[in-house]
Amino acid sequence: MRFLAVDDEPLMLEALAEAIKAAKPEAEVLSFGWAEDALEAAQKQTIDVAFLDIQLGSMTGLELAARLKKIHPDIHIIFATGYSQYAVAAFQMHATGYLLKPVKKEDIDKELTFIYPEEKIKSKIKVQTFGGFEVFVDGVPLKFERTKAKELLAYLVDRRGAAVNTGEICASIYENTDDKKAKSAFRVQVHELKKVLKQAGIEELLRTSRNSFAIAPEQIDCDYYRFLEGDPIAVNQYHNDYMPAYSWAESRNGSLGFGD
Repeated sequence: MRFLAVDDEPLMLEALAEAIKAAKPEAEVLSFGWAEDALEAAQKQTIDVAFLDIQLGSMTGLELAARLKKIHPDIHIIFATGYSQYAVAAFQMHATGYLLKPVKKEDIDKELTFIYPEEKIKSKIKVQTFGGFEVFVDGVPLKFERTKAKELLAYLVDRRGAAVNTGEICASIYENTDDKKAKSAFRVQVHELKKVLKQAGIEELLRTSRNSFAIAPEQIDCDYYRFLEGDPIAVNQYHNDYMPAYSWAESRNGSLGFGD
């Protein structure tokens, strides 16, 4: 675990580094007063979390954060500054956290809890929607013989437990298809989806009744759901890429409200 601390004020840098070490004694903390030195260090080794002042001498902390993310796309950025007016700009670039100086150990503890939660989510079903749709059961991806069956599950995940009927689903995932043919194909996909879920031992994920289909959202750990709850890690993972393979997801992607 390696952290980066950058502040052009020596006393503030020292205080920031001490607070980080107090919060995470086992972590290696690299401290720099110059943004260029921090970038050089990041190019040579992996950085897990960067604590950055926003007002630096040679470049802003926002500029430094953008350059660090190009080197390490998964790096977590936490801004430590005396100016609250930068908060909106910080979160628009997917910052994990935002602290006001003087930074204390307790502040860092709180922010790091989002990154390193003491209790991991226990759900055996993990759903990825950012960067492509995938479902994992105990770490193993579900395999579908029919791509439309997988898309059907994606559509139900998107609805977050809200029930939808055959007509709604066919209109969304069978574009430009004759209504009768779409309903016939839909029945095949439902059968395939039930088979895949049963083989994985998670058939209870799908809730069906007469012409009504939904999933049990409480049974899954989904990046999209955590994003909506404001989880900073999920927000940091989103890059305008919600279920990019599906045309019906385009409006949802646009509504998430964060562009790169």
